Amino acid sequence: MNPPHPPAIDRTALVLTGGGARAAYQVGVLKAAAEILPKHAHNPFSIITGTSAGAINAVALGASANNFRLAVKKVERIWSNLCVEHVYRAGYRDLAGSMLRLLVSLFHRGTGVGKPLALLDTAPLAELLHRTIDFGDLKRRLDSGQLDAIGVTASSYDTGESITFFQSGLDREMLPPWNRHRRKGVPAELSVAHLLASSAIPTLLPAARIGDTYFGDGALRQLSPISPALHLGAQRIMVVGVSGNRTRPAVARMQNRTPSLARMLGHVFNSAFIDALENDMEHLERINELVGMMHNENPHSYAGGLREVDFLCINPTIEIDEIASHHLHSLPPAMRTLLNITGATPRGGGTSLASYLLFQGEFCRELIDTGYRDALSQREMLEQFFRPRDPLLLTGRA
Repeated sequence: MNPPHPPAIDRTALVLTGGGARAAYQVGVLKAAAEILPKHAHNPFSIITGTSAGAINAVALGASANNFRLAVKKVERIWSNLCVEHVYRAGYRDLAGSMLRLLVSLFHRGTGVGKPLALLDTAPLAELLHRTIDFGDLKRRLDSGQLDAIGVTASSYDTGESITFFQSGLDREMLPPWNRHRRKGVPAELSVAHLLASSAIPTLLPAARIGDTYFGDGALRQLSPISPALHLGAQRIMVVGVSGNRTRPAVARMQNRTPSLARMLGHVFNSAFIDALENDMEHLERINELVGMMHNENPHSYAGGLREVDFLCINPTIEIDEIASHHLHSLPPAMRTLLNITGATPRGGGTSLASYLLFQGEFCRELIDTGYRDALSQREMLEQFFRPRDPLLLTGRA
């Protein structure tokens, strides 16, 4: 067995957030980053963490860390050719069966019999992940030092804790597990089960079992989405979100009717997938300002264990909900009927919920194009972010 490799000198991390079908936007941002880097460049991120659909993108990238541009192309191909039937079963019979199981569960104290309760069956997603992600390749990239660590976050239904399962080729002393209030880092050999757990949107997608515990979407109790990357040793962080531009002021959309079911669910999902990241980014900005002020006053001062973290965040410049409203027609008839009933339409004000479920190639390709344009509009910042700070980094490792 080969000895553990030393960690990268420049501990650069990529943080990919959750958001169902919205995660296609991340692929466009990474596509632009791959074009900015040299053609055959290795993965520029020594640490990758992901939550929900972002976890799937993270592991897919890590498995092909030997060639970043090729890795992004593989992920882009998956998203571009995606359809709902590749992710969940969406026929009239499937949805009727799920609703019947939900009703029957009322006679079993609200629990499922045989398998976890959910509106949608994600058996096709499990098949897709088994077919497209080689976890053996991921282990080889980690063991060879082309990647230091990769983390996937899920939420435990038993303890209510946010658990980051991380895999690494580093010595355990270099990368120990962590335990903070309601969040833990647990070493693990990642598998399809971890990805299904991390992306199990509550009520919509079934919880996944890992060991003796059931887990749901990692965004549920993830109060600090950036913290796993920091615990894994990140010194610099690139974050790709799926919300609208946070510099835009909120726009009130007045309606005479009470909120539809879909609008309320969309509001809940936005708070889980978007708000936590934006609050964490604001917190990190303030810490950087505080550390900078203390350092300017006294360069040799100790900032109470705090350190400045260089980061770059890229978010959509347009509203994803508006894009989703133009693609509802591409969904299978049964899903369109369900969304109409619940108000997940422009008229019902619930297109936010629909955007999480629109795993259709046409919608995903538009999000990829949007991410690509947004990233290239910040080309100078990206080039500066990827510019090596040490000559040894030109070879990828120390």
